[in-house]
Amino acid sequence: MLIDIVKKAMRLIKKTVVVFIFFLPFIVNAQPDEDLVKWSSDRKLRWTDYLAEPDTRSGAAASTSTQIGFEYHVRDNNLTYTISCKFSKTKSWGRYKNDYILSHEQGHFDIAEIYTRRLVKSIRTYTFKASSYKTDLRKIYSDTMGDKEKLQRQYDNETDYSRNKPKQEDWLRKIKKMLEELQEFSNYN
Repeated sequence: MLIDIVKKAMRLIKKTVVVFIFFLPFIVNAQPDEDLVKWSSDRKLRWTDYLAEPDTRSGAAASTSTQIGFEYHVRDNNLTYTISCKFSKTKSWGRYKNDYILSHEQGHFDIAEIYTRRLVKSIRTYTFKASSYKTDLRKIYSDTMGDKEKLQRQYDNETDYSRNKPKQEDWLRKIKKMLEELQEFSNYN
């Protein structure tokens, strides 16, 4: 009797695993589109985009998680690439939710877009070298991301995480100007 129960349980587990394995690609592929917001001048962040639970160890009012994607392919010594700038809903959170703090967080997303455009500019001006392109592209990406993180920290430090209102206003103007200056590199989608 116990053997029959175990056999039935094993058959049920096997069916469940097969169904899960069949649907797993659909689950994995569907999730990122729902989780990520592409940067757009027409689509500003909203508090409803912030789905993660606030970090109880952090004293921050909010946290904005962005990612700059860079994929490339080489065929017959021709480089093609895809670049993206996205906000992660499930990694971003807000503890104190008001328009002022949200504008500071939008500044972080906009800085990510600035560096996405700088990456596009660097890749467009890169002279392809078959012998070193992997190392070259890795360095371009790494240097760009390092510079982005420096500016993100500078933004938070100089605005005191948005608490210095005059500096916050200055930074938002500065960010807007940088986006405008790099407008010609915004058509990477």
